[in-house]
Amino acid sequence: MPQSRHVAIIGAGAVGVISAIEALREGHRVTLIDPGEPGGEQAASYGNAGWLSSHSVIPPAEPGVWKKVPGYLMDPLGPLAIRWSYLPKALPWLIKYLLSGWTEARVETTAVALRDLLKDAPLLHRKLAEEAGVPELIERNGVMHVFPSRGNFDNDLGWRVRKRVGVDWLELSADEMRQREPDLHPRYTFGVVVEEAGRCRDPGAYVAALAQHALASGATLVRAKAIGLNLSGNKLVAVLTETGEIACDAAVIAAGAHSKRLTASIGDPLPLETERGYHVMIENPETGPRSSMMASDAKMVVNWTDKGLRAAGTVEIAGLEAEPNWKRAEILRNNLFSMFPKLPTDIPASRIKTWFGHRPSMPDGRPCIGYARASRDIVYAFGHGHVGLVGSARTGRLVAQLLSGKPPEIPLAPFSPDRFL
Repeated sequence: MPQSRHVAIIGAGAVGVISAIEALREGHRVTLIDPGEPGGEQAASYGNAGWLSSHSVIPPAEPGVWKKVPGYLMDPLGPLAIRWSYLPKALPWLIKYLLSGWTEARVETTAVALRDLLKDAPLLHRKLAEEAGVPELIERNGVMHVFPSRGNFDNDLGWRVRKRVGVDWLELSADEMRQREPDLHPRYTFGVVVEEAGRCRDPGAYVAALAQHALASGATLVRAKAIGLNLSGNKLVAVLTETGEIACDAAVIAAGAHSKRLTASIGDPLPLETERGYHVMIENPETGPRSSMMASDAKMVVNWTDKGLRAAGTVEIAGLEAEPNWKRAEILRNNLFSMFPKLPTDIPASRIKTWFGHRPSMPDGRPCIGYARASRDIVYAFGHGHVGLVGSARTGRLVAQLLSGKPPEIPLAPFSPDRFL
């Protein structure tokens, strides 16, 4: 492969901008292509819960989840909801989703792969933040999971699998939890702290700072929507945008939920779906957690950010075009009030912000990281689902290694696009 290439990176979210930084480090020339502002509100990176959860190795589907599908269809406000009108389009993805977690062995296969991708992620992000001049945005002080009972934890397959792939944690009794989190509702009687994990204090600002760092290091940013790729045989000639062609030697497709049409245009019809997510944020809250936490009953992450107390989570399967169901954000708000009873329920609406966006998700919970079939000049890096922010640091390194023809630092077979082709 050429020693130095002109790389066009489609998408300036967390994966795209870190891929740009790492490609520049390898000596490549980089052009970022994105119609939006890096770190802006339109981006999935902006609305992320802010967790750098290196232990998030369990795929969304687990054994027996197929029994819950009727409930997903009947309850539009549940932790996972499927809109009836979108079901015919989503059905092929949903079948693959259910099969991927059909057995514990399949779950563990994904957990092993994701552990490789996510291990040491808070440290990698901290180093990137330092390079970008924003070290204060990344903290490595652990995250907490809270449960109504010890039994809820013991019966969770995910924690057994985590233990087998090398994740450690500290267990907390009800009294120990009260000492750490005095304002948390007393219905939570058991907790675990994963000390290796971390958090981002402002995901949007972090991605924006990384983009500025990439530009200061020599990258250029083209504000345009990529609509295709121009190939001559198996060689990439240019990326096609709505405003014209951008000549390049290599390309990275890191366009999140919008990557599907680009891969299909060059002969790779990959089963990428959008898991629509919501968050609610209270500015200047009167109380809240002392540490970042996830509530097992609400399936919700609560994290302090520089802009306020953010609650994020749940999944809605309804495609890219459907209007948001803002009642889902209201449920997150109500769950937040329930978790922390000292939060006044009459907080002015002007202090409560809501957000909606699209997580790009492959059905087996593993992103696509690898070469396109049409050309090894094209690298895929999308489909991270719930681990987009935490997984972006190592993904960027892997992209740069693929662009340079170097051996990847972790096995990439579990993430190969070929597993669906």
